[in-house]
Amino acid sequence: MKNGAPIRWGILACGGIARKFADDLAFVKDGYLAAVSSRDISRAQEFASHYGPDVKCFGSYESMLSSGEIDVVYIASPHGLHHEHTLLCLNAGLPVLCEKAFAINSKQVAEMIKTARDKKIFLMEALWTRFHPSIVKLQEILASGVIGDIVHLAADFGFHAPYDPEARWFSPALTGGSLLDIGIYPLFISKFVLGNPLEMKATGVMAPSGVDMNTSIALKYSSGVTATLFSTFATKTDTTCEIHGTKGKIHMHSRFHETKGITVTIHETEEETFYETERLGWGYSYEAEAVQADLRAGRTENALMTHAFSTELMALLDEIRAQIGLKYPNE
Repeated sequence: MKNGAPIRWGILACGGIARKFADDLAFVKDGYLAAVSSRDISRAQEFASHYGPDVKCFGSYESMLSSGEIDVVYIASPHGLHHEHTLLCLNAGLPVLCEKAFAINSKQVAEMIKTARDKKIFLMEALWTRFHPSIVKLQEILASGVIGDIVHLAADFGFHAPYDPEARWFSPALTGGSLLDIGIYPLFISKFVLGNPLEMKATGVMAPSGVDMNTSIALKYSSGVTATLFSTFATKTDTTCEIHGTKGKIHMHSRFHETKGITVTIHETEEETFYETERLGWGYSYEAEAVQADLRAGRTENALMTHAFSTELMALLDEIRAQIGLKYPNE
């Protein structure tokens, strides 16, 4: 990364999430999409065609990483490949923003973080919700004390995915299942607001392929607060988050992890206040700008999406999978 020059992003793997991230780089100051890579060069070329003639295309990940054309990599491959691809990038000396879930399990996450720290290279899990303006507003509302003491949090995320054992949602080999794909968002918001639970009970309903179709989680915290979380591929759910307090309620509108609005209701007066929050594009530019600020400052870890947070989040995912009996063939 040259002093003062815009930061050059490279995208590893050209799926749907990569398209959204690439689209949103248009909103990022002082950074741009410089290169894309796929194991199929024609796929990389098709992807790049949407972003102008100057985007370089590579038919292997290694060739992009060794090209000298990029300063940082966004990893958009399936969960089961995050560990391998993160190590590939770090060993090539490149900073990494790796899509959630960070990896398959805690052992992989620990190795990724250790490698980044040993090499003094930036690494962050791309849990984009953490950087949304709606989360900043949520923090302000909670800090104001307007809803009193928190009593309960409820969050869900569900959509209907037609069953196909070969699709990434349902394939064990591709680390499918609702928990790692979308259940991570309710788990994130509960951890963000309430911390780590004292007790956690999970139950799952499995798809014929053996990954979770539905996962339901009940949590209790040392403060006495409880939470209920749910994810599913079987049906479209409200995909909202509600935080119930002794004096009122916070409602994060659908879809809560990328919401443009929060409503606060005060019980005594039944007064409702709606807060509209910004969301540029798909909502991925905020995490990209956070990464760029860290790179320019020479930091190897983000202060909001820390290595410790990702480590603790993966430990919770491991425990939930153990309780519902979900083990992947590649772990």
